[in-house]
Formats: sequence, C-alpha cells, structure tokens
Amino acid sequence: MSRIVIAGNWKMFNTVDESTALVNEISESTRGITGVEIMVCPPFTSLLPVKQATEGTNILLGAQNMHHEENGAFTGAISPLMLRGVGCTHVILGHSERRWVFNETDEEVNLKVRSALDHQLSPIVCVGERLDQRETGATFAVVELQVRSALKGVVTAELEHVIIAYEPVWAIGTGLTATPEQAGEVHTRIRRLIAGMYNDEIASELVIQYGGSVKPDNVAGLMAVEDINGALVGGASLDAASFAGIIKNSV
Repeated sequence: MSRIVIAGNWKMFNTVDESTALVNEISESTRGITGVEIMVCPPFTSLLPVKQATEGTNILLGAQNMHHEENGAFTGAISPLMLRGVGCTHVILGHSERRWVFNETDEEVNLKVRSALDHQLSPIVCVGERLDQRETGATFAVVELQVRSALKGVVTAELEHVIIAYEPVWAIGTGLTATPEQAGEVHTRIRRLIAGMYNDEIASELVIQYGGSVKPDNVAGLMAVEDINGALVGGASLDAASFAGIIKNSV
C-alpha cells in the first residue's frame, strides 16, 4: 500500500502574516511525526513566505489551482512556471469549488493535469459527486468519468506523481462526512479503475485521499479503511492544533 499524505487546503483564508504564523505552529506541533507526508496549500499570495517559513522542515508546499499555459494574456491567472518558481511541489486541480462555483470542465481539468506533470508538479486531482447524484445512484459513474477525463493522456510512468482526492461535494464544508464504509467503497472502485486503466502495481501504490469535513476525531476511522491513504483537509487545516491532531491520528 502507498504512503499517507495529509494536505491542508486553506482556500481563500489567511493573509501573509496569518499564513506564516499558522505554518510555524503546524511545524512545531508536528515535529518528530513520521510515517506521514504533510502538506499545506495556502492562497497564492502566501506561497513564497510559507515556503520560506518551512525551509528545513518536512512540510511540502502545494498550490490550490493553476492555469495550464506557461504564460500569456490571462489576467489574474497563475502558471505552472510561477508555482515551480516559489517552490511548489504539488497543485490541487479540479476541486469541487472550481468545478461547481467557477464552472471548470473535465476538459479544463485534464489540460491542467497534463501541464502540471509536464512541469514537474504533482497534481492532486479532486473527484466527487453532488448529493443529488449520490441519491440517484450515479456516484460511481460520476467519479469514473472524472477520473478517466482527468487522466486522459497520462501514461503509466507519470501516474506515480499523481494523487487522487475523493471529495463528495455534499460533505465539503457542510459538517457531513462520508462514513468510512461509504468513502472506502468509492476509494476501492477508484483503485480498481486505475488497475484496469494501467496495472495492479501502479494502482496499489496510488495515493487516494479522502476529503470532506475531516477532523481529528474521525480521521483514524477513515485511515483504517484499506484503500484510504490520505486526506485533503479544508476547514480543520486552518487551526494548527486541529490539523496536527489529524496528522497524529492518521498514523
């Protein structure tokens, strides 16, 4: 089974000063913890100062989104070269808020995944169903389409750099959490899908995170499920003690 990766998605929160203070607290609170990879994904304005604050620590830096082009007349956009330039190793792509609030399509997500890999950035590819889709039994069809679309053109050798995050839209920011059984069922289907698209070995090593109201008191139950090996944490990652608790309870 693959490694455990716990990533904090700070979304549109925290000034530069607040970001550096938070990551310093997280660094201190998680010092000495082994067996888990720790990552924070601040807003664009805080990427460089957070990178500077994490020098000498084991905390990885990820961005929350990017444009697929290297440069151009795209006012307000951030390119993969810019992310690499400030020290990012990962980038979240296809988050449900990008899909449903900003109307990003599966095709746009795929362009970004392809560009991230071409620029030595590891994409965290988010997939997940809305509540109405789950209630009508469409969960697996929706997730499979999103996975297949995002990974179009990605070859086996590149998949080791990809993380998939299953985030049921109905559980993001709502306080609702998929039960370990519900989450595990989807994670298992994703891993089987990857085995069919690629091979069993790469599928077994793939990091598949769960995201959706992850907290210190529910993460252990989620991580105990065989096919869940990481978490993409939203609100709880904005509090150092809470995020550290999630990390400690995940191993």
